Amino acid sequence: MALNFNEFAKEANTFLKKYTKEMNLGTDREKAGRILSAILHALREVISTEESLQLIAQFPMFLKAVYVNGWTIHKKEKIKTMTEFIDLIRKYDGVTSIHDFGSDELAENYIATTFIMLRRYVSLGELEDLRTGLPKNLKSMIYQNVMF
Repeated sequence: MALNFNEFAKEANTFLKKYTKEMNLGTDREKAGRILSAILHALREVISTEESLQLIAQFPMFLKAVYVNGWTIHKKEKIKTMTEFIDLIRKYDGVTSIHDFGSDELAENYIATTFIMLRRYVSLGELEDLRTGLPKNLKSMIYQNVMF
């Protein structure tokens, strides 16, 4: 298999452009990229390593790269509420989180949109498996917006 980095970049740019539009961020693709990265990095801290590997097996190369960037395998976060998950996302977004995730409601909308966008790559069966490691509120959001 030949690695076609130009094709990976093209697919990533197409996805990010659509993702930015779906997030209602105008043309701020940098912000969209930070939000996507923060959500994926928080997700990988909540679900098991095995589940992460099953999830990224379905991702295209550019999403795999975002997901694993800076990843170190260690004890998982014990997240029990949506607020704790949003706080974890903000932690991964760093100093820009005040600008990127203004309110919890906005953060929840970004999370929902992200899962909707990821649905084009992830099977329903994998999403169902993924739900088992997520906070109750996030489980229902995936079920409500993505699976049906």
